[in-house]
Amino acid sequence: MRHLIDIKDLSLEEIQELIKTAKDIIANPNKYCEKCKYKKLATLFFEPSTRTRLSFEAAMMELGGNVLGFSEANSSSTAKGESVSDTIRVVGCYSDIIAMRHPKEGAPLVASLKSTVPIINAGDGGHNHPTQTLTDLLTISIEKQRLDNLTIGLCGDLKFGRTVHSLITAMSRYKNIKFVLISPDELKIPEYVKEEILEKNNIEYVETTDIEEHISELDILYMTRVQKERFFNEEDYLRLKDYYILNKEKIKNAKKDLCIMHPLPRVNEISTEVDDDPRACYFKQARYGKYIRMALILKLLEIK
Repeated sequence: MRHLIDIKDLSLEEIQELIKTAKDIIANPNKYCEKCKYKKLATLFFEPSTRTRLSFEAAMMELGGNVLGFSEANSSSTAKGESVSDTIRVVGCYSDIIAMRHPKEGAPLVASLKSTVPIINAGDGGHNHPTQTLTDLLTISIEKQRLDNLTIGLCGDLKFGRTVHSLITAMSRYKNIKFVLISPDELKIPEYVKEEILEKNNIEYVETTDIEEHISELDILYMTRVQKERFFNEEDYLRLKDYYILNKEKIKNAKKDLCIMHPLPRVNEISTEVDDDPRACYFKQARYGKYIRMALILKLLEIK
């Protein structure tokens, strides 16, 4: 039995296999519409979510399966004091696979140690978000036709952004990748990410506070929101939340084939005037998330 807790749980070959399956699902949806007939996915979201939860549910439904679960912690028995381990053991009695989001780092790993069915980490605190990373890899593969030889700009909240940490981990495994890390000083990438991933793997990177200084170099610009829920001090959040707002002026010198991505939800860090630019890929990215999660469900349930 396999779980997906961290993107590193998957080899490059397995990631490529998932991307290939997702592309086949896009091309031949009818071939997959009953692959998970009589199977049940439980979505255990101890933290609010729209895209991730609904894309998991849509993925399972389009595979012909069923969905059960909850979308907030206070609607589950954890509100009565039940442990995560007990919740997982019980839900495993009613489902074939579980997608779990939790505000505490490591909670899905703890759950996987007790689970009798595959666990998918749908986000744990500021730590990991492997299915968003798979979504990002599928998006890059489709939009850029490659996963190597890329200069990737990551902009916004690089300190608390789990999507950023997971994407750096994943892309560092491909050849000739360079990162441009764009953030205010207070939201810089954590030292452990630089030391354990970038420097350990000899990945080229630069840190800057100026998005326009490097915009012409980028193949991909990955925007993130400043996450209010990760701040202990509301004053700091209010001071930083509008630090970077991407608009047409800021991308006027960007490459014609720049791919602008965002894991969503967007607040105001990308102006709506950018939405109609052909380089804006974030809504397509959200759609691709459903297909890669379909591929992942099939893999973990060992359905060919």
